[in-house]
This record gives sequence, structure tokens and C-alpha cells, in this order.
Amino acid sequence: MAGLWSRAARAREGPPPRAFDDHHPPARDLIDVCVHCGFCLPTCPTYVLWGEEMDSPRGRIVLMRHGLEEGSDLGEMAVHFDRCLGCMACVTACPSGVRYDRLIEATRAQVERNLRRPLAERALRRLVFGLLTHPGRLRALAPLLAAYRRSGARALVRGRDLLRRWPRLRAMERLAPPVPARAALAHLPARVRARGPARGRVGLLQGCVQRVFFHRVNEATARVLAAEGFEVEAPGAPRCCGALALHAGQEEETVALARETIRALEGCDLVVVNAAGCGSAMKEYGALLKDEPGWAERARRFSERVRDVTELLASVEPRAARRPVPLRAAYHDACHLAHAQGLRREPRELLRSVPGLELLEPAEWELCCGSAGIYNILQPGAAEELGTRKARNLLATGAQAVVAANPGCALQLAAHLEALGRPLPVYHPVEVLEASITGRPLRG
Repeated sequence: MAGLWSRAARAREGPPPRAFDDHHPPARDLIDVCVHCGFCLPTCPTYVLWGEEMDSPRGRIVLMRHGLEEGSDLGEMAVHFDRCLGCMACVTACPSGVRYDRLIEATRAQVERNLRRPLAERALRRLVFGLLTHPGRLRALAPLLAAYRRSGARALVRGRDLLRRWPRLRAMERLAPPVPARAALAHLPARVRARGPARGRVGLLQGCVQRVFFHRVNEATARVLAAEGFEVEAPGAPRCCGALALHAGQEEETVALARETIRALEGCDLVVVNAAGCGSAMKEYGALLKDEPGWAERARRFSERVRDVTELLASVEPRAARRPVPLRAAYHDACHLAHAQGLRREPRELLRSVPGLELLEPAEWELCCGSAGIYNILQPGAAEELGTRKARNLLATGAQAVVAANPGCALQLAAHLEALGRPLPVYHPVEVLEASITGRPLRG
């Protein structure tokens, strides 16, 4: 009789709770594609670091399957999802075609909706997203960063390692770019006309961090595109494409920024991006907005027109003559360019078209540098190990400079090269192309 009453009580309460809610959970059919073969293991940064099965792609997929089951507890699994860099090296390595990118993004959105993080963690995430995705706020910060460097406070903090007890704050300080305030406050012209007959009109995403701390990359992008016959539109909107929010599970914020981006740039023939993470996210707008009334088809068409700048330039016959750039440069594969977008050949072809440039290939190209959006702030220990490992591989090539097509990678690499006492300049591919087309020297 007691057992009967117990079953009746459970029936009234409904089924036991599960970790994931019903709003876009990781899809069972995508989960079932994984055959647990292990080809992903040597390419997964966290598995390489720790050798822990639950910190590998196939281990996390097991956890995702468990999260769909009744009685599963998100709190027990979230730490392993948080440790994933989202680098997508496993997508490149997988012989079965597992869409781990779709799975981890859906899972991260579940974590952010259904897990109550500690107050300090919530505060840090609010600070990061309230700052990095707002160019106006970053511009207000730029003079303070410049004063911090000039005053000698930076040398004191680093020399005595005053932030060692606060690893996340220490990571933020070390990643702060040494950009002059004047450069951070500069603005790109709204239109740059093509040289010669126009091949088409492209919209250039200015980005959030990119437009403030890497303004010179945006300038170089517009100039190179114009020199190759493209008319460039560079509207001030959107403030951010939503990539950082997407990769951190902030679904509502991502959808709002995706809509703003589409509105601003959909009138152009093509949409050009010079930040790997942004391009990866924008190419996924069709999937992101597939259930949004009035936006699904619009987003799909938009995503089809998104091109990384190296992807576009490699697809057309060059018009502008190339001058020699005598430089030994190591090429760093940004994860969201090489793995998420599948673009490895295109940037290399462009760089090899520059006379005098010797392109060098570091070991372990497939391993993430540890930047991964805001991963190097939220997971500073793992990010530091990966950043140091990547910096050593780059230095082992004997390069005079590094070429990387993503702002987060550029900051991470510069910080860890400096920490090893062997700083090298880090250039975007379009900066090298601009130097070759114009004959002007690369910045130091």
C-alpha cells in the first residue's frame, strides 16, 4: 500500500526534472551521430592538457545525452561544458561529421538559462559583456589604459605580480592592448570607393573590440578591398555581431544583435568580416533565427552572403600589384577561421602572393591558443597553459612576426610572447597585403 501511495504522489508531481529545458536543447539526432571513436581526442585542447574523458568532445557529448534524461543534474555537468573552448578542432577531426559546434552552442544556452551561478561569477560576466561588446564604452576606457601604461603603474603591477591572487583580473590586465588613445578613438569612413571599375558593393562589419583596439585592421581591410575593386560600405551599426554572446550561451542577446547586424548590412552584395569569430557567428545566423517569425529566410540569405575577407580576396583575380615585403612570418590558424569556417588555404594563398614574404608553419596548428572569445578571462589557468604552448610553437619557427586573422588571438598571442620575453608583432593578413600593395612598411 505504501508503494502505491508513493507512486501516486510521484504521478501528481509530474516527471522528475532534467538538466535541459525544452527550448532548443542539444538535438538527439546530432548527439547520436557520435560513435565515440576518439579521433577528436588529440585535437581537443582540454583533453590534451588534462587527459580527462569528460573534458573531451565525446565525453561532453555523453553528458549532453545525459542532460536530456529525467533526473539529470546540470550542476554536476556544467563545469565540463564551461571548460570547453568551443574551438571546433573536433569538427575538423571527426570522420563521422558530428556537428559539435551546434551541440555545444545549444548546451551553453541551456547552462546560462538553467544554472544559477555564484554572485561573483555573474558579476564578472555582466562586466565583460557590458564592456567588450560596446565600442563606445571601450573608447571611453582607452585613455585610461593609455594613462595606466604611461604612468608606470603597468610596469609596477607586472614587475611585482600584484594580481597573482586574482587570476581573472590578472588575465584581463595582461590582455589589455597597448593601443594609443588617438587610434582607439578613430573612426572609419562610412564609404570607401573602389579603384577602377567596381566589382561589387560590400558591407564591412566594423565589430566591437575590432573597431576600437584594431582600427588599423579595419582601415587596411577597406583599403585593400577598394584597391581590388570593391566599393566598401562601413556603417556604424551594429555595435556587435553577437559572436561573443553566442559562444557564451547568451541566446537572447545574440538574437537581438543578429537582427541588428542583418538590418545594417543586408543591402550589400556581400558582407565582409575580418574577425574569425564574428564571421563564424554570422554564417550561423540562418540556424540561430530559424524559428523566428519573419527572420528565418532573411537570416538564411544573409548568412549565405557572409565572407571572411581572405575568403573573398582569394576568390577573385588580383588587380593591385604586389610589392615585396621582406619578412619571415609564422601563420597562426584562428580556430573560428580554420575549424568553424573551414578556411585554411585562402589566407595562405594570399600571403604567399606577397613577394619576399616567407610563410612559416608552426607545430600543433590545430590546437587553440586559449583565447576563444572570453575563455582566457573566465578560465585563465587553462588559457595560460595553451597560450604559452602556442607561443613557444610560434617562436620555434624562427619567425620575425606572427600573422593571425582574429583580434582575440592577436591579444592572446602578443601577451604570451611578451611573457616569454620574446615579443613579436602580430599582424592581420590584410595588414600584410596593404603593405605589399602600398609599399608602406608594416607597423613595428
